[in-house]
Amino acid sequence: MLNLTHLATFLRLHDTGNFTLAGEQLGIGQSTVTHHIQRLERSLGRQLIDRTTHRVKLTTEGEALLSYARAMLEMNGKVMSLFGETRLRGRLRLGVSEDVVANRLTGILEDFIRLYPLVDLELTVALSATLYQMQDVGELDLVLAKRHLGETHGRLLYREPLVWLARDPDLFGVGPDTPVPLIAFPQPSITRKVAQDALDRAKLPWRIVCTCGNLAGLTAAARAGMGVLVQPRSMAPEGLREVAGERLPVLEDVEFVLVSRRGADAALTEALSSLIVQRITPQG
Repeated sequence: MLNLTHLATFLRLHDTGNFTLAGEQLGIGQSTVTHHIQRLERSLGRQLIDRTTHRVKLTTEGEALLSYARAMLEMNGKVMSLFGETRLRGRLRLGVSEDVVANRLTGILEDFIRLYPLVDLELTVALSATLYQMQDVGELDLVLAKRHLGETHGRLLYREPLVWLARDPDLFGVGPDTPVPLIAFPQPSITRKVAQDALDRAKLPWRIVCTCGNLAGLTAAARAGMGVLVQPRSMAPEGLREVAGERLPVLEDVEFVLVSRRGADAALTEALSSLIVQRITPQG
């Protein structure tokens, strides 16, 4: 018999890629994570983690176990939901800003679907301002998005700085006669407005060289060397480097918040909110 707790630890370790972070998210110590993995390996008679590298990497046997581990935990969640004392059911409409989706959402959705299989979860991905507008007219129950400093709506998750990012920060010039090439989400966009306001205050000209509604498109443009992209520091896409502070003005911080719709099912929104609070933490 495989221990489901050990399987859950194995999946969280794979998702986070870090023993310490996996333990923090599970509420256990790093040594306990190690113990769970070792017990699982002994149960299967196979090595699941490649210990010759400095980062967490699964062996071929570990990769093969992933889908089975997810299926077993999902089935367990369905059984517990069907026969447990508390059976959450209904529809929950979640809105998430584009940059969060690209970085941290997968594990949260997997956990929620496994724990609450009778809940129909609907996901909408859009700009933060668009999500708030949809929630105002009753189209979303829970929103995970950004807000400007000084705003008070929502439940604060954390705050972190916005930074300028480019493939090679030394390739483009910045000056009164050289517009800063901006790669940005379309309006309304919090990061776009922060970037434009900062450049205007510094009296630096700018021009939009790429507009795209998803982070993948913006990242492709930045990796091609078209210009600079503004993102929260912990969400900087791979292949881009932070531009030194003396070249461009310092950007203000941004806050990530959870906003529940008045009148939404409190049990459903709290169930998902608890998972988000547990999993959404600064990574850098």
